[in-house]
Amino acid sequence: MALPIFYLDQYQNQNVILLNEETSRHVIQVLRMKKGELLQLTDGKGALLTASIIDDHKKNCTVGIKEKMLYDPPGKKVSIAISLLKNASRFEWFLEKATEIGVAEIVPLKCDRTEKQHFRFDRMNNILIADMLQSQQTWLPVLNEPLSVRDAIIRSASTCKLVAHCQEVEKHSIREFACNPSTQILIGPEGDFSPNEIEGALAQNYVPVTLGQTRLRAETAGVVAATLLCM
Repeated sequence: MALPIFYLDQYQNQNVILLNEETSRHVIQVLRMKKGELLQLTDGKGALLTASIIDDHKKNCTVGIKEKMLYDPPGKKVSIAISLLKNASRFEWFLEKATEIGVAEIVPLKCDRTEKQHFRFDRMNNILIADMLQSQQTWLPVLNEPLSVRDAIIRSASTCKLVAHCQEVEKHSIREFACNPSTQILIGPEGDFSPNEIEGALAQNYVPVTLGQTRLRAETAGVVAATLLCM
């Protein structure tokens, strides 16, 4: 049976770790774990620690590190720059699936036609953490604060840059770019990117791509892009 795994906000190679109150409560009160039992911790940066409970205090649980393993990041670094959505639950659903698939970075966009502007960073990041643990990964996607399309384009460090939009122009299939080790794709809101945003992306060498024969919701497009680029 797999050991329960928890998120460790910061790990600095210490051999004894005091868990925060929330994690302590989950370990001791919810799972009813006792001294000597084993659990796992990850910092979301490749470290996977196997630890034994030293002090089973419900608010200040202390564990001792028994084993440490370091995992390399995924071979493909995929960045999904996607518009915020009017329906927050749909954006949260995208975050869950993108994390499970193995996306390296998520850039929420404030596009010209984005209807929703409010963004709760802590809530969204906690969703990423929960799904990283659920899918038993050790690398947490980097979540950015929302950016304009212009700023996202300027800051992108990806070597392969793609944009998915609805204008009727010649486009490549996204499958053509699946082998690239570092890719960012821009995905717009329900009303698509504005002409100025598309022109700005093309001017910075973003390649227009199609995700298939049907028009997809933004969050579905994000998941399809993540799947085709990560797998």
